[in-house]
Amino acid sequence: MKYALVTGGSRGIGRAVALKLAAQGWPVVINYRSNQEAAQATLDEIVATGGRGELLPFDVSNPQQTDAAMDRWEKDHPDDYVAVLVNNAGIRRDTVMFMMTDDDWHSVLDTTLNGFFYITRRLLKHMMPRKRGGRIINMASLSGLKGLPGQANYSAAKAALIGATKALAQEVAARNITVNAVAPGFIATDMTSDLDEAELKKMIPVGRFGRPEEVAALTAFLASDEAAYITGQAISINGGLYT
Repeated sequence: MKYALVTGGSRGIGRAVALKLAAQGWPVVINYRSNQEAAQATLDEIVATGGRGELLPFDVSNPQQTDAAMDRWEKDHPDDYVAVLVNNAGIRRDTVMFMMTDDDWHSVLDTTLNGFFYITRRLLKHMMPRKRGGRIINMASLSGLKGLPGQANYSAAKAALIGATKALAQEVAARNITVNAVAPGFIATDMTSDLDEAELKKMIPVGRFGRPEEVAALTAFLASDEAAYITGQAISINGGLYT
């Protein structure tokens, strides 16, 4: 059986993506680092609406935890593999660079960029043999396309993720694997709750923040068979807020 794995799937965009994929029939593996309550609530909603899912806690920024978690999952699912990977896990530590600590810098890059590397490398070995195929969808950001002040760490991580997306897409295309990035603008989630929405939405042509469900709809399309000829792209979803 083919599964979909969503990293950082307990809240916000990750939660919306997990719910959308489950609604389309995918058994969903919900990864989270520490918020078990939120992850369980996401799983409960999937089950309540007739979907299938399970929880898989591990810190994507830790290669040992990532490998150990996947070892356990593969042992419990000998005939299954992850065919859709949504690299959504990420954190913000915003501040201007001259005040940024080493931890502010490394923690953001470790989660977003290194986390993508550790889990994607691991799962490719099951997607690539015999051209089984797969979908890898990386959650980038407007910050990775244009850069935002106070987000040198976050912008660097997301920009690097877009570059990795384009490179990896070329490496695995012949194996029937597509690799794309989704670049949301301002989306109404816990991660953006500290921003001045009233002021920022004046910059957005549609006049509002996006909804996680709108990002999830695009992500689910990229995971579908209909998107088989789309790869190596960074697709913006930002209400017309162009870079």
